[in-house]
Amino acid sequence: MIYASVMQLHPGYDAEYQRRHDDLWPDLREHLKACGMRNYRIFLHPETLQLFASFETDQPLDEARLKAAPVMQRWWNAMADIMETRTDSTEPFAIPLKEVFYLP
Repeated sequence: MIYASVMQLHPGYDAEYQRRHDDLWPDLREHLKACGMRNYRIFLHPETLQLFASFETDQPLDEARLKAAPVMQRWWNAMADIMETRTDSTEPFAIPLKEVFYLP
């Protein structure tokens, strides 16, 4: 399965966003992989500061497991100052995208 979403970075934080991901915590990396995520990519639109994220899984993603992990909560807290979040938590506000074209 392929998952894709769009998130929003706050102005002036593109270099900081890159730095934080360059230094991705090893325990977060392991948690994402343990949840079955692979080929995870994030792209930045330089003018709108939209972040396009995509990743693959072999089975449907267990979102509850992904979100409940303490390392995920710490990461979201650490990223909340530089990107849009949900109003009720520090989880990034992400709009799921629908696949409309595929060229194998």
